[in-house]
Amino acid sequence: MIANALTPDILLRAYAAGIFPMAESRDDPQIHWVDPRRRGILPLDGFHISRSLRRRILRSDWRVSADTAFAQTVQACAARDETWINATIYDTYLALHRMGFAHSLEIWDGDTLIGGVYGVTLGRAFFGESMFSRRTDASKLALAYTVHRLRAGGFTLFDTQFLTAHLATLGGIEISRGDYHRRLGAALEGRAQFHPDNYSPAPSDVAGSAGAAASG
Repeated sequence: MIANALTPDILLRAYAAGIFPMAESRDDPQIHWVDPRRRGILPLDGFHISRSLRRRILRSDWRVSADTAFAQTVQACAARDETWINATIYDTYLALHRMGFAHSLEIWDGDTLIGGVYGVTLGRAFFGESMFSRRTDASKLALAYTVHRLRAGGFTLFDTQFLTAHLATLGGIEISRGDYHRRLGAALEGRAQFHPDNYSPAPSDVAGSAGAAASG
């Protein structure tokens, strides 16, 4: 399905219906709506933290923040030879961020942004859009902190759209379209917070969170 116009309201209604937008490239003005037959999700109680990632979380001096560099995070995710993020998608997600529906989790080395994740929230669902890494393990660290935050905030669904080999190593799985829509319907009935009250996790909290597997 192809759409020539995209607004924040249309985008939110699309997510609630289980579909999401993509462009063929950054220069393609058209938007394609996607509803995969097989859907990738990252179970919030099954995120896999390997021994090496646990060491990185506990020993790294990288700084973690949320919603302090949303535009930069989206720009970094789009800064690839091939990207589905065109100008319309970029502008619409920035509008959603200003409205409180789109969020980012950032990883910093000093003042340099080196990794991050961004996505959209509705009810108790987090629709992960993209992530990037400019240092080894930076995107894994971002995902670990994102999963911990979502669990603390009461989320029940982390939609990754597709399952990649990278996500599979972190506990990502693939489910049917029907199963996804059932899970989505249940998640949309509740409420969750991307910024939970008094939320300030220590690295040990994230490294030892429930669902982490000490192996590999």
